[in-house]
Amino acid sequence: MTLDFATLWPLLLGLVAGGVVMGFMAGLLGIGGGAIIVPILYEIFRVWGVPEDLRLKLATGTSLAIMLPTTYRSFKGHNARGAVDFRVVRRLAVPLVIGVIGGVLIAKDAGALLFKSVWIGFSLIMGTNLLLGDRGWRLGTDIPKSRLFELYGSFVGMISTLLSIGGGAFITVMMRLFGRPITEGVGTASAFGPMITIPGAIGFMWAGWGISGLPPLSAGFVSLPGFAVAATMSVLAAPYGVKVAHGLQRRTLELLFAGFLFLVAFRFLLSLVT
Repeated sequence: MTLDFATLWPLLLGLVAGGVVMGFMAGLLGIGGGAIIVPILYEIFRVWGVPEDLRLKLATGTSLAIMLPTTYRSFKGHNARGAVDFRVVRRLAVPLVIGVIGGVLIAKDAGALLFKSVWIGFSLIMGTNLLLGDRGWRLGTDIPKSRLFELYGSFVGMISTLLSIGGGAFITVMMRLFGRPITEGVGTASAFGPMITIPGAIGFMWAGWGISGLPPLSAGFVSLPGFAVAATMSVLAAPYGVKVAHGLQRRTLELLFAGFLFLVAFRFLLSLVT
């Protein structure tokens, strides 16, 4: 693969746009933004000629690296507003990191079919929950004391690594199911982003080290140009998402995000049957 203008300009344009949207959504919904940037990276790497069996792994690893500064800045913004429940953070921190390590080990030898299937399931479930909004399901009025809660943390770490998300969608939905305000759910979810993205990005670098077929300037399954451009734009956009999350009605944006998730599910489902 060679770098030339014809391949570089759509890459840069897509990364700039994806980074802005990713950072805004990270601040708004407490998510890492992988649901935004992974499909964009997937299409960029397709145009760039990355082989099909490497494309989603490269997009996933690059997304985790991009989310490092974004998730940290999102967490700082929500913590400054007192929206983080550190009791939940302390309970889930270690199980979640264990799950991340498991996710990296699975991803190392997994094929594109696994990644696409996980993305389809995630997009359909989370998109449906966003559509339901306040009419969604409720399981209780407070966070349970059962050890199943910690087990859920390990699941979040594993599946978030495979999806390259900050875990915010799963944590926010869980806290909403147990009666917590949406702003507290979003704020608490933001604290788990760095715990997933740091070991996750390092793990994907290790998993892809020395593999042929990757584009220039890749460190394993992490594209360094992709990281540099999208991470910069996402960090700049994240504070605006935090501001909106604490000041405006979010229902319209929830519906738009749900629509985006359904489009992602359709895109990967289509790639499985064609």
